[in-house]
Amino acid sequence: MPVGHVTNGIHVPSWDSASADDLWTAACGKERWRGMPDALPDQVSSLSDEQLWRMAGEDRETLIRKVRARLARHLARRGSPPETVAEAANVLDANALTLGFARRFTGYKRPNLLLADPPRLARLLNNPARPVQIVLAGKAHPADSEGKKIIRDWIELAQRFEFRHRVVFLEDYDIALAQELVQGVDVWINTPRRPWEACGTSGMKVLVNGGLNLSERDGWWDEAYAPELGWAIADGGDWPDEKGDARDATALYSILEQEVVPEFYTRDAAGMPREWLARVRRSMALLAPIYSSSRMARDYVERYYLPGAAELRRRTANSGEQGQELRRWAADLRRHWPKLRIGESTVCADGANWVFSVSIDLGEIAPEDVAVQLYAETPNCATPFIVELSGAASNADIFTGSAPANRPAEDYTVRIVPRREGAVVPTELPLILWQK
Repeated sequence: MPVGHVTNGIHVPSWDSASADDLWTAACGKERWRGMPDALPDQVSSLSDEQLWRMAGEDRETLIRKVRARLARHLARRGSPPETVAEAANVLDANALTLGFARRFTGYKRPNLLLADPPRLARLLNNPARPVQIVLAGKAHPADSEGKKIIRDWIELAQRFEFRHRVVFLEDYDIALAQELVQGVDVWINTPRRPWEACGTSGMKVLVNGGLNLSERDGWWDEAYAPELGWAIADGGDWPDEKGDARDATALYSILEQEVVPEFYTRDAAGMPREWLARVRRSMALLAPIYSSSRMARDYVERYYLPGAAELRRRTANSGEQGQELRRWAADLRRHWPKLRIGESTVCADGANWVFSVSIDLGEIAPEDVAVQLYAETPNCATPFIVELSGAASNADIFTGSAPANRPAEDYTVRIVPRREGAVVPTELPLILWQK
């Protein structure tokens, strides 16, 4: 697999609330995001439940105050009656579990999963003992009819009597609005259809503020998810159709009803949701530092920039001696590559392995300049299985090797690729010969 990756990170100081900044400063110091975040998990773990719960309450109250003001402005701008504008001052509840959903509205992001069963949604949001509310924002591309329809559906639902005080859709989604949302919600929801999410950094932005993630296991959340840190909508399978959408909608409702809501509202004698706060503390301590731009920059430097610089120095030393030699090697290999041949192969079972024997004619290519391999794909686009076959130092010989017999022998294919220390294959020399 010639392509590596560095997972995105967010510039944390751009997204933390004033309350969160005070808390992190007390625990980790003001310069915490200027260096490497390795020491932060232990420092954040020392925060008390009382500190975390106070921060959450202040941020939720701030968000609701801003949402009410924005909603009133939007209604007035649209020419709504004065009594409708005035009603904006009563939407949402500063003590209720608050869900957030904001992003570009388009089909594959499935912002309509919670619209699959409006009566069930109404029961979830309007439970008098355990109320839930949701704040949404987003835009659709002007040519995206499906995305625009989903926005209309949410706005129409928010105007219905049973949802009027529990669902708010905010217009004019931009960075400033996104900042307000990620600072004040308790749970951030993300519902992409696997495997179409590229990374999805919005969920990273709630981490510093004590927000938790409830998301499809795609993009960054597939990498970050652990049961003690948040919730996953599905088991990670790919269901790119209506059947998968229905399954995930049901799972989303169930997780909210059976896990998220009970955990938030289960309080001790002091009125504290201890299990919820333990999850918040773990999420802040473990995930916020990892998904910061500090870690991202370090990954680029350590994995790619420094090794690349070292290789450049090696190749350019002594008037570019190593670089020139590498160029000659590549030219020779390109010239002789068409004469390579993969002949007949045999396979037999040996306990838990298949043993392969393959006839290879290297022509004028030296055996040390190539690798003869067995290749097999793996599920879910994971790193493929590759094992190198061995052969005698001869230009026409039998190469042998073994591979696990937990799959049919037909799944394995023989291939030949260039091999040389210091050469980046296939990026610099994209030669490959597959067995026919």
